[in-house]
Amino acid sequence: MSLFSFFCSRPSYEVFGPNGGLSTVLTLPEGFDREKDKCPLVILMHGFISRKESYPLPQIAKALAKEGIASIRFDFDAHGKSEGKFIDMTISSEIADARAVLDYARKLPFVTEIAFVGHSQGGVVAGMLAGQLEGQDGKPKCLVQLAPAAVLKDDALAGQCMFSKYDASNPPEYVNVLFHKLGRKFILEAQKLPIIETSAQYTGPVCLIHGEKDKIVPVSYSQRYHEAYKDSELHLLKKEGHMLGGDKKQVIGLVVDFLKAKLK
Repeated sequence: MSLFSFFCSRPSYEVFGPNGGLSTVLTLPEGFDREKDKCPLVILMHGFISRKESYPLPQIAKALAKEGIASIRFDFDAHGKSEGKFIDMTISSEIADARAVLDYARKLPFVTEIAFVGHSQGGVVAGMLAGQLEGQDGKPKCLVQLAPAAVLKDDALAGQCMFSKYDASNPPEYVNVLFHKLGRKFILEAQKLPIIETSAQYTGPVCLIHGEKDKIVPVSYSQRYHEAYKDSELHLLKKEGHMLGGDKKQVIGLVVDFLKAKLK
């Protein structure tokens, strides 16, 4: 491949986080005129070792569009088609990615209000960013957390991630997790993260959805969020696991109904 071909084949990015370009997809209501029409927008955040094209994000985007609500979903750094190395990824870098997408969304002339939706680790990021933005003009109108993975802090303290084990008191340079190199920086940061404390600063309405059969993130973590928030509702789904892929119609319906009620 020639040097010219290499640079021409690189994807173009409109949003940049600390570790490089972020791949985004904007979904608009059918027939929407970006020059004349207005609508709210939801920022969708995927989980650990996932991507913007994975369930439930595209399904939520499609359902929101039918209700006149736009959305933007994106790949966090080192995921999907975004730039960056996985070994450099941390919760802080993902929060910075989400903030960059939020800054981009705020500049879209047709956007009225903005909400966050996050699944698993994306739920942690969505909650912490919402908490950090409390008291600011740009804070989200509302927040949805799907199986938010606040367990990642306790896992880091216990020296485990998924099926991988390590010395929590002296983590290695990286840990192999599902063919990805989880960096020492991620682990050390996770051990000290004030996940729920930061999220609890957010005073807007929150919808928590968690499967009772979740073997990755125990239901108790959503219950802790629920107790910490000032305005939240908690939906525990008896037959659902971590991916919430059993009764998809029910899950998507809960998300969309909540957002429709809270966004103008």
